[in-house]
Amino acid sequence: MNIAIVGATGNVGRKTLEVLEKKELSIDNLYLLASSKSAGKKIGFKGKDYEVFDLESFDFAKVKIAFFAAGGKISEKFAEKAAKDCLVIDNSSFYRMDPDVPLIVPQVNSNHLVNIRKNIIANPNCSTAQLVIALKPLHDLFIIKRIVVSTYQSVSGGGKAPMDELIEQTKSVLDGKKVKSRNFTKQIAFNAIPHIDIFSNDGYTKEELKMTNETKKILDDKIDLTATCVRLPISVSHAESVNLQFEKPFSLEKVREALNNFESCKVIDDRVDGGYSTPLEAEGKDETFISRIREDKTIKNGLNLWIVSDNLLRGAALNAVEIAETLIKNNFYGK
Repeated sequence: MNIAIVGATGNVGRKTLEVLEKKELSIDNLYLLASSKSAGKKIGFKGKDYEVFDLESFDFAKVKIAFFAAGGKISEKFAEKAAKDCLVIDNSSFYRMDPDVPLIVPQVNSNHLVNIRKNIIANPNCSTAQLVIALKPLHDLFIIKRIVVSTYQSVSGGGKAPMDELIEQTKSVLDGKKVKSRNFTKQIAFNAIPHIDIFSNDGYTKEELKMTNETKKILDDKIDLTATCVRLPISVSHAESVNLQFEKPFSLEKVREALNNFESCKVIDDRVDGGYSTPLEAEGKDETFISRIREDKTIKNGLNLWIVSDNLLRGAALNAVEIAETLIKNNFYGK
């Protein structure tokens, strides 16, 4: 098995390497790809240094799978070119709503892999990935009619530069210096910004519309979803406050049981001080954590949840590698 990682020097690219190392997939040859300015750099993997090569000149016929972790513009330019010679697993938003490209969270809709037509598989938005993993077992049992979700997203969702800026801004505020924002619309340090990605004409941001459209494509197009996405001054992990309305009655006991028994979910819901998960505790963990499980008594068949997950892992690198694992396990069925 020969594998390439496009964007190997970025947050998600490096996290993909970490996941591949832990998963211990049988990799014969590994090719790390990035822009020409990063070519020649060395990145460690399983005790060996690998040179970074220029993406522009790489021959994708050398590999079986290429993980794209470099953003939509790079995927737009190179993914279909690569897909002529190998299978592409794309972390960007570029192909997610393409009807010829399956949008996959393996625990939720691996059956959609039979619909691979362009030799490209899309990874969902990080906030969507953790949401649908928690919702899938509940939808199977009680049928979700409507979702109201508010997200509290870490700066790592925007890449390395916003992470660096959060540290710089925090130092400036503590030192009493003036803060100038470069990667945010307002000061992020000690603040909350209800704005992720660009605005659409109806007032929703692109991030909010991604959650709506991707959840429908992955889980069920009959579900209604409305979202508000907020950026918080934390480094890693996204949290979500989720309100659900089901078609069928439910019990909290059945909800907890279904979540605990579903792959990649873990319930932490003790009704005591600290009996819940937070972004800090989710960092570096593979699971999606569900807390604050309680009935919404204002609507029929209503439920409230608090969902937390490491966005770089569950929402990006880990999901991409699990897609590859699923394909390998099934001998690339659907190709």
